[in-house]
Amino acid sequence: MASADWIAAGALVFILLVTRAIVFGDPVVDFDEQLYSFIGWRMTQGDLPYVDLWDRKPFGLFALFAAAHALFGPGAIAFQIVASLSAFVGALLVYGLAREEVDRVSATVAGALYLLFLALYGSQSGQSEAFHTPMMLAMLWLVRDSRHPRAAQRATLAMLIGGLALQIKYTVLPQCLFFGAWALIGEWRRGASLPRLAARAALFAALGVLPTALAGLFYLWRGHFDAFWFANFVSFFDRVSPPNGRLRHDLVIGYIPLALLVLPGLYAAFRLNPPRDWAAYRLHAAWLLAALATVLLPGTVYGYYYAALVAPAILLALPMIDRKGPLRFVPAVLLLLFATQLYHPLNRLAGSLAERRVEARLSAAVAPFVGAHRDCLYVFDGPTVLYRTTGTCLPTRFIYPDHLNNALETPALGIDQAGEIARILANRPGVIVTANNPVTIQQPRNLALIHEATQRDYRPLITISQYRRSVTAWVRRDLAPAPR
Repeated sequence: MASADWIAAGALVFILLVTRAIVFGDPVVDFDEQLYSFIGWRMTQGDLPYVDLWDRKPFGLFALFAAAHALFGPGAIAFQIVASLSAFVGALLVYGLAREEVDRVSATVAGALYLLFLALYGSQSGQSEAFHTPMMLAMLWLVRDSRHPRAAQRATLAMLIGGLALQIKYTVLPQCLFFGAWALIGEWRRGASLPRLAARAALFAALGVLPTALAGLFYLWRGHFDAFWFANFVSFFDRVSPPNGRLRHDLVIGYIPLALLVLPGLYAAFRLNPPRDWAAYRLHAAWLLAALATVLLPGTVYGYYYAALVAPAILLALPMIDRKGPLRFVPAVLLLLFATQLYHPLNRLAGSLAERRVEARLSAAVAPFVGAHRDCLYVFDGPTVLYRTTGTCLPTRFIYPDHLNNALETPALGIDQAGEIARILANRPGVIVTANNPVTIQQPRNLALIHEATQRDYRPLITISQYRRSVTAWVRRDLAPAPR
């Protein structure tokens, strides 16, 4: 690697720290990763996903978080370090792919934009997109050149990487299928016969399925295959889609930053600065469509899913950000300033410091009233991380609040939501946590059960403001009578 490449890598490390180090140690950056972290941490103590703690994400994602916690401890910093390393690998891959089209400075801008936009779309801490997007970039790197003397071996490795990515998030399937099809087309162009193509397709499919099959065999060996099968392949289709899951106005607005990459990039490619390699550019465009299928595959779409679109969008923007194009360095500087201003690291840092102080206050207030073996904490709506920071026992294996309060989950858990909440309440939790502003569509019957219990048997212990929501901890009256 040339010295100039080391300088580029150093610049990317700087951007990495600007976008990610500001949240290091913050346990409440987002909702989902609190669950992944907790399940991963509990795996280091012998708990089993789907059996002891329920979610529908692939086993590999929890195993990744478990490995992070085994290496770096139970705190959020553990998975944030691993996610940062993954993001850096992704930035290097974007840089390497861009170097085939533009000079080092422009390629460094591309890698920096990858890190900025990844953080902008909610993957600045530990969302699954921070892990599977670099794996998709690795697949692209391996299959992009069908004339490579080791193209067949590289494609085989790519399919195995795709199989591992499926164990991070199943919705990357459209991208895996796309890269597999691209590799097969490359073999066909090299003169492969139909029987050989069929054999290669079967091999690709087997490699893609292998990691998931191994996870299934592990659960079969442990005697819990039914739990694995239901969580991974049944509950996804049982979950109800919201009326406007893919068409909410906030989701449409979320496409605007990506459009500012893709549309000027396409215009520059066709009118101002044609790509060096049109075949590669078409590949990047096709990958963007496959990544869009990944985003839209679930019935319910969230804004942070868009992080899957960042890498192909930046590769399509290369003709625009190329400093040797007719507009010189102006588009690259404007995009860097736009992304930095939109993400606003200083504001993010201040907000993160404030939120972790608030979470510490909440945890400190709750901890004296919950125990390791009785008086469990129950977070009906609030931060999942409280289950770890308070040292509480667990009232249910459905510890993610969204699973028992979300109306869309009602038919997708394999249990009766209201019945499970009634069972939890019958065991008299020491503290119940609620929030005034629901994140999802909540089930009125479940809300009524919680309201009735908190009004009858509990009193407010503490209310804090967290991410524009008021979160209240209710303590059982016999544990902490109201002061006279």
